[in-house]
Amino acid sequence: MAKPDDRSDNVEKLQDSIQDTIENFREGQDYLSEHADEISGGEKRQIEEKNERRLKAIEGQREEVKDEAAHQENS
Repeated sequence: MAKPDDRSDNVEKLQDSIQDTIENFREGQDYLSEHADEISGGEKRQIEEKNERRLKAIEGQREEVKDEAAHQENS
């Protein structure tokens, strides 16, 4: 038997995920700043690309939070 769909804590989980992603983004930025003279162009590009993906993920997660909050309001 399948478990019922419990969405009661989805907003909280999404917000935690957003915070984690923001923290990872900042760590990437800090790493680039602190090690600018030590890292190769390829490594720098990889970190920059990863941070671009993180920003897109944050944007998507924030949209999900809005959707979940609206769903909870209407339930």
